Amino acid sequence: MADLLREYLPILIFFGLAVVLAIILTLSAIVVAVRRPDPEKLSAYECGFNAFDDARMKFDVRFYLVAILFIIFDLEVAFLFPWAASFQYVGEFGFWSMMVFLAVLTIGFAYEWKKGALEWS
Repeated sequence: MADLLREYLPILIFFGLAVVLAIILTLSAIVVAVRRPDPEKLSAYECGFNAFDDARMKFDVRFYLVAILFIIFDLEVAFLFPWAASFQYVGEFGFWSMMVFLAVLTIGFAYEWKKGALEWS
């Protein structure tokens, strides 16, 4: 049992240091932070509406559309990483399968671009 504890001691020390550092950084941010709100800081930022309005207000559907498009393209591009990491093992079938996948991705992107889904007007 002592050998097991001795093997896990560096992990426990690292975890303890991480917790202490997180507490120190959080407390220092609370103590040192400058709190001077001005109209610019309280103005609408990225989301397009005031930050401190009613929580039950209606959102523009464009926010959801952009979020869905981002998730779709982000996940599809994430499929490229394992393929690229194992490119030397996939062979010709794997290569052409990915080319078909990228062609479908490109056609979908061109369709969304043509329909104006990426425009914010």
